[in-house]
Amino acid sequence: MKKTLIGYYFLSVLTLSAISCSDDDDSNITDSSLVKKSTVIENYANLVFKNYQDAFDGAKALQTSIDTFVTTPTETNFEAAKTAWKTARETYGQTEAFRFANGPIDDNDGPEGLLNSWPLDENYVDYVDGAPNSGIINDVTTYPTINKTVLETLNGVGGEENVSVGYHAIEFLLWGQDLTTPADKKAGQRPYTDFVDGGTATNQGRRRDYLSACAELLTDHLQLLLDEWKLGGKYRTEFLALEEDAALKNMLTGISTLAKSELAGERIFVAYDNQNQEDEHSCFSDNTHRDIRLNLAGIANVYRGSYSTVDGSSLEDLITEKNPTLGAQITAQLALAEVATNATAAPFDFAISDTTERSKILEAVNALRALGDKFVEGGTALGITVSSELPE
Repeated sequence: MKKTLIGYYFLSVLTLSAISCSDDDDSNITDSSLVKKSTVIENYANLVFKNYQDAFDGAKALQTSIDTFVTTPTETNFEAAKTAWKTARETYGQTEAFRFANGPIDDNDGPEGLLNSWPLDENYVDYVDGAPNSGIINDVTTYPTINKTVLETLNGVGGEENVSVGYHAIEFLLWGQDLTTPADKKAGQRPYTDFVDGGTATNQGRRRDYLSACAELLTDHLQLLLDEWKLGGKYRTEFLALEEDAALKNMLTGISTLAKSELAGERIFVAYDNQNQEDEHSCFSDNTHRDIRLNLAGIANVYRGSYSTVDGSSLEDLITEKNPTLGAQITAQLALAEVATNATAAPFDFAISDTTERSKILEAVNALRALGDKFVEGGTALGITVSSELPE
């Protein structure tokens, strides 16, 4: 949330003048800060809930679209389901700013691994090029039944890349492998007839069951987060009861870690360094460029205290009031990161492979890393120790 601080300083000067003109008894002197930590923390809780509510609504619309396709597997309905997936990612991508903040998304029984795990080993789920019978879908003997319970249980079994559910499992089912060259700027080309009885691949009915179960699990797991963050929800109550600096530390740690280590490092630089589209976040749909922009938008939302209909006291306000020079630097670095990120080419696999576009990727990485470091400095200005490193 952007606000002018001129009024803050003017009122502060008046306050100081009044104090200097008073007698030597300072027993009536109170904190003149105009930005209260408690209001920043409460605004964050409201923002988190609203973002998760929007993500849930997007996932519900995706589920409806997938149900329509599964019931009537036409090309038109297939394309509609893919569009719904991309739309759902627009809101969920911004919720990544709530990770690494000791919240319910990442705790021991948190649903993150069931929502957004990647990279995904395609042949754990379905057929791949050169292996037409691979995957859970085609292993009728081992997995005679495909339902939510079975798929959730199988997630992560045998290795982190054995992802069986979540956004990226749905993505793979809708797009299939991306076997095109980056210069073609095309996503995966799975035909809708893979889901049609007598169509282009075997086990069409099981593939439909798998897609439906994944879509339903998505809303199930997002509902868990809504329940935690709603008014009176278990985690929201715990969060608002935290010592104020502890809550602010969680907030700053989340966005600094996402900016520097997770987004700049794991999600962008690894793929840039390897020049391998298999390392990109949404490699089947070629939607990674949106993932990156949305993750940064989520960071900006938290720092500015503004998202959709939520707009209130922010970390930006708090830090700028405490240290105007540093506040201006962080605000400028956030804007620089936004410009650098938006300048990267789409799709991402083209951006990391094209010689003229790669430098822009590196500029975005450096801007995001610097942003994470600036958030750490902001914490220090508030007397809070913040880390931008991924937890081990």
